[in-house]
Amino acid sequence: MAVITIKNLLLRAEAGFNPHEIGKMQDLRLNISIEYDLSGEELSDNPEEALDYRTLSKEIIELVEGRQFNLIEKVAGDVARHLLVKERVNSVTVEVDKPHALRFAKSVSFTISLIK
Repeated sequence: MAVITIKNLLLRAEAGFNPHEIGKMQDLRLNISIEYDLSGEELSDNPEEALDYRTLSKEIIELVEGRQFNLIEKVAGDVARHLLVKERVNSVTVEVDKPHALRFAKSVSFTISLIK
């Protein structure tokens, strides 16, 4: 068992349902932990055996970037479910951080963990 963590993936999407948020792109920062089965890459150093986090990151970007979401909970759930269907993935934790969502707070975040 191994874990890959994608830290601080910065994406922009319409996120929110309040009048001042509608139609505006906002920063969303994602932290994603993927627990998966090793395929021998820790012994062989063969990139073909490794879980391709670059491809996964591109898929997440395509899934979120430029879209409209009312809730950051939906963003986290969509990303987690997308990753959990991957063959070697056993569990996923996704945190979606929305900077400046509240006055006097640096950010608000939501975290979801899903297990196969």
